[in-house]
Amino acid sequence: MASNDNAAAPTTTTESVTQEQRVGYDKKCIFCRIVNREVDTELLHSDEEISCFRDIRPGAPHHYLVVPTKHVGNCKSLRKEHIPLVEKLVETGKEILQKNNVTDFSDVRFGFHWPPFHSVVHLHLHVLAPASQMGFMSRLIFRPDSYWFITADHLLQRLNSME
Repeated sequence: MASNDNAAAPTTTTESVTQEQRVGYDKKCIFCRIVNREVDTELLHSDEEISCFRDIRPGAPHHYLVVPTKHVGNCKSLRKEHIPLVEKLVETGKEILQKNNVTDFSDVRFGFHWPPFHSVVHLHLHVLAPASQMGFMSRLIFRPDSYWFITADHLLQRLNSME
């Protein structure tokens, strides 16, 4: 069996690697397809580690999704070793807000939908600002530390408490 697996592996340059064979890519995941520019979505930030784009159903005047460029499952699947990744997602969200002239971080909501209350399994941080301008439904959907939404700070506390 091992020889069959090796036979399927590409033996030429990395350009010949198909999307399906790339580590950290799920061809069924819309966010993987967005960060790989297979979907016509403006990327506000994109590097080897993190990508950011606007939410298609904004819950606030500024509503961005910050995602790992490589496919990572939902926030329930994270472990202590993912703390730097979560911190980098938040840091990138703050940078995007600053580029869009949002400087009052006391009126910003950073968080994740808690499974099973998410529509895309690819880890994604919601960045919403100003939180004070969110409508009734958005305040409900993105209610901090509810059964369905966890703030980035709370998630980091959970991850830090893991052994």
